Amino acid sequence: MRRVTGTARVLGLFAAVAFFAAACGSSRTPVDPASIGNVQAPLPASVNTAPPPANGQAATDCDTRSLAPSSAIPAGSTMAEIKQRGRLIAGVDSSTFLFGFLDPAKGDFEGFDIDIVKQIANALFGDWRDHVQWKAIPSSSREDMLTSGQVDIVVRTYSITCDRLQKVNFSSTYYVAGQRVLVQKSKGFRGLADLRDKKVCSAQDSTSLTNLAKAPERPIPVSVRNWADCLVMLQQGQVDAVSTDDTILAGMARQDPNLEVVGPRLTEEDYGVGIPKGHEDMVRYVNYVLDNVRNGNAWRQSYSAWLSELGSASPPSVTYR
Repeated sequence: MRRVTGTARVLGLFAAVAFFAAACGSSRTPVDPASIGNVQAPLPASVNTAPPPANGQAATDCDTRSLAPSSAIPAGSTMAEIKQRGRLIAGVDSSTFLFGFLDPAKGDFEGFDIDIVKQIANALFGDWRDHVQWKAIPSSSREDMLTSGQVDIVVRTYSITCDRLQKVNFSSTYYVAGQRVLVQKSKGFRGLADLRDKKVCSAQDSTSLTNLAKAPERPIPVSVRNWADCLVMLQQGQVDAVSTDDTILAGMARQDPNLEVVGPRLTEEDYGVGIPKGHEDMVRYVNYVLDNVRNGNAWRQSYSAWLSELGSASPPSVTYR
């Protein structure tokens, strides 16, 4: 479905209005904190400053390579059931500019991750329009949405880790990002080394938050449900920085020229499509689609449309089990 209805519209618009408050006219217009909330309120109840458990990466290494691709859609397969239903149910972001966001003017989801969903739906149905049910979900709900069967796939800046592979399946890598830091230009911070004992915001249950908790620079991790909350808190001075994948931070910096991405990459994050356990046939099919995306023009066209400001890049090369 191209237009967004019901719960997805409510959740998506709520996040998008805060994120795009100053961006509807121009992508370079500064976001005025007063336009979002002119009361310097204490940290909301959803914010947690306690370090999270170190559960992002399993202690032992694992094989993160995905299953070999297959275009087959046999009777009784996961893909056949989705085709019979008539729609692909996709868990996505609604507030991360450039990757997954809800355009408040058009009411449509857009971004690099959204393009990946459309490619999968195109392969299944011939045209994604009227065949995608978008579900806007926070990063903390990605595994729950998959394990409970509420979505067929999650395409939401979803890093492949050994710990997550114990709970869900992943496709092959379709994008490689890296964790960095977003700060106010006026503060003079040049990287995580300048943020000892400073509040640094990240999303709940993200690998970025786990990395902050382990960092030798000893920042104070602050967790929230959505990245848009981190942006607002940084603009209002409630935190000193935001730290996550540079792709997400680039979207925030584009919306507010008072902000900048600084410091070297702290990690490399392989993004994959999340798929429920037991749906290995869907893993193989999605990998078939992603092979076509990486090897054809689709990946480069999407990168040019959304991420060209990050410099030149090529699709990641992958191997299979």
